[in-house]
Amino acid sequence: MTMFALALILAAAHLLGTLAKRFGQPPVVGEILAGILLGPSLFNGAVSETLFPPDVRPHLVTLGNLGVALFMFVVGLEIDHRLLRGSRRAAVGVSIGSMVFAFGLGCLLALYLWHDHKVPNHLGFVLFMGASMSITAFPVLARILTDRGIQHTRLGALAMASAAIGDVVAWFLLAAIVTLTGGQHFWQVLLALPYALVMVWVVRPLLGRIVSAPARGDRRTAERELTAGPVIVLIVLLLLSGGLSEWFGLHFIFGAFFAGVIMPRHGTERLRTQVSDRVGMVTWILLPAYFAVAGLSVNLAAVGDDGFGELALILLVAIGGKFIGAYTGARAGGQPGRVATTLGVLMNTRGLTELIILGVGLQLHLLDSDLYSLMVVMAVVTTAMTAPLLRWSYPRQMIDADLLKLSQEWRETARTVPGRSVAARPPGE
Repeated sequence: MTMFALALILAAAHLLGTLAKRFGQPPVVGEILAGILLGPSLFNGAVSETLFPPDVRPHLVTLGNLGVALFMFVVGLEIDHRLLRGSRRAAVGVSIGSMVFAFGLGCLLALYLWHDHKVPNHLGFVLFMGASMSITAFPVLARILTDRGIQHTRLGALAMASAAIGDVVAWFLLAAIVTLTGGQHFWQVLLALPYALVMVWVVRPLLGRIVSAPARGDRRTAERELTAGPVIVLIVLLLLSGGLSEWFGLHFIFGAFFAGVIMPRHGTERLRTQVSDRVGMVTWILLPAYFAVAGLSVNLAAVGDDGFGELALILLVAIGGKFIGAYTGARAGGQPGRVATTLGVLMNTRGLTELIILGVGLQLHLLDSDLYSLMVVMAVVTTAMTAPLLRWSYPRQMIDADLLKLSQEWRETARTVPGRSVAARPPGE
């Protein structure tokens, strides 16, 4: 029965993803909508109960989690550290600004919503709402940037760095909330710091020796080993890193992402390209399973007239908090107005990561089912609005100009700095 369920999920996700793309939306918006439509929102849950019986759902959860982990690993693997030169101050400003402002408004909203959505832990509810408003969906943002062709621009790198910094802080905040609600020991959270240091100072150099070894042999040997040993080492590393990250009280996606980030860049270009291509294909198959599992907890049919008023308020706080905070942080970091506006638009992307954190809140009973459904709708709306607003704030001619300028700068660096490692080909080519 699991095979039939997965086949249906893939077909629905592909269909709605294709339709979303034709309307100028990232396919992930259609895929999330497919998950919601397969849930209990239609026909009082009769369809979801028939298609996804209880014995099938644990298998879908496992497949979906694996897809998210692989996707985050590939995203970390493809980050180009050179694009962050001169942007660290702006990235920190954007991430802090968007988080602080959104978190504060989220907490105020929680105080208002508490009267209609009372849960056992009042403080946990307020803090959780603030954290959920602070999220930017890093993997979905990366996918939107790739679809738009700006992942290799300085703006794209700045947006990804800002989202990554903000999400790591948000997950630490979530870990603190889990600790306050009695679901996690604080000493486990503190172990995340030595884990990160070991990954950077021990695992990274060791990984460089392992995955770079084939480059010293002949081409045929290198190609054979690139498809076997080193690839398996990387997959094992991301799974172990994800498992440790989850045990520390964070989420496994950041362990998987960190495993990709620490991958050495010099001498591993062919390996990273191969892993990105082959693992990337698997993620597009497994991710829809995660969206379907999330959709099983969304019941829009149960939302009444009062719920739509709450949804409007949630959208106002979510959009305004992230945009104003990101814009202010970018301007304080020395970015021009158009770049700051574009970052404000991009930081409102919530999709996948928002679904993850909302699922955690539902499991911890920090959200009731009605508010969970409204927050999922907010995640879809804020993600869907990103693409059309991005076309307005960062038009195609600006993308082409930035890519051309960056390509020229890197070629000039290759000519004027002997022995400096540069990409085999400039971005955008």
